Amino acid sequence: MHIDIITVVPELLESPFSHSIMKRAQEKGLLTVQSHNLRKWAINKHMQVDDYQFGGGAGMVLMPEPLANAIDELKKERTYDEIIYMTPDGPRFNQQAANQLSLKENLLIICGHYKGIDERIRQQYITMEISVGDYVLSGGELAAAIVVDAVGRLIPGVLNDETSALFDSFQDNLLAPPVYTRPADFRGSKVPEILTQGDPKKVEAWRYEQSLQRTKERRPDLLDE
Repeated sequence: MHIDIITVVPELLESPFSHSIMKRAQEKGLLTVQSHNLRKWAINKHMQVDDYQFGGGAGMVLMPEPLANAIDELKKERTYDEIIYMTPDGPRFNQQAANQLSLKENLLIICGHYKGIDERIRQQYITMEISVGDYVLSGGELAAAIVVDAVGRLIPGVLNDETSALFDSFQDNLLAPPVYTRPADFRGSKVPEILTQGDPKKVEAWRYEQSLQRTKERRPDLLDE
């Protein structure tokens, strides 16, 4: 999978993709993530990519020309399955969306900044909008990193144990069950006996019941979905 990200602050994206699972995914050649500084397509020598809003109001807006030129140039290199805009007013990102995006080959992510991007870019270029939650960030970079991480770990071969992702929270709209490791007795608190008896079917049934119970208690809205 290849993911391009257009941003005005590429430095914010250096660390998330330089460590742990995302780093290994790129080293294996399973994932390529490239950040592109929007100022490369600035309209003047002052590296301008934003301007005041028509109609007045606080906050700058990313101009259409730099973004359009950036997208047009990148589209000459590959065909994108989705051109994604990170915005708090987009549909909320969830595990099902991550699953669907993990099946794509090429993604382009636009990181908003300031008050966002010119509406005409949204109308003419964007094929998918994503929000990572009902709150506002300083820019779309951290949100883009969340999406890339959630999607990238689902690519076959990225995780050492590919079945691990199948039992993550939100798969099948259930939260993950509690997990335990050694020691079996920690300060008088013991691991549930069923997990130490070596019966896979009983363990699977116990985990499902625990997932269901935890979801009912903490996120009953997921069961409604």
